[in-house]
Amino acid sequence: MTDKNLSDFMPDKNVSYFKEFEVNDYKKNITEEQVVEELKKVMDPEIPVNLYDLGLIYNINIDPKNNILIQMTLTNPNCPVAGSMPKSVGLAVEKIPNLSTIKVALVWDPKWDKNMMSEDAKLALDIF
Repeated sequence: MTDKNLSDFMPDKNVSYFKEFEVNDYKKNITEEQVVEELKKVMDPEIPVNLYDLGLIYNINIDPKNNILIQMTLTNPNCPVAGSMPKSVGLAVEKIPNLSTIKVALVWDPKWDKNMMSEDAKLALDIF
């Protein structure tokens, strides 16, 4: 019998979003705060809290040429909108000026749990 991984049960095992832009000004570096500001505008479709405060954004990497890599997860791998969430995150971040590239990758390690939520999210959902 072959061992199975969580990704074996996902409809699209390589769910990600990537877009490249023409940038003329690398001198204006994008900050993590700018990225977080845009991420907080992306709401979970089933829970009235943004993805950042839910703790679904695991990593934000911005290099000196304004290439951004975001690693994110979902509350549940069987989420019906799993395929569209990376695109929603990418489209939100695209609004930042001087962006070279945006890549959003869906990851499953570590597994998400409610302890990753911000205090604001816990208050909004009455989780104490």
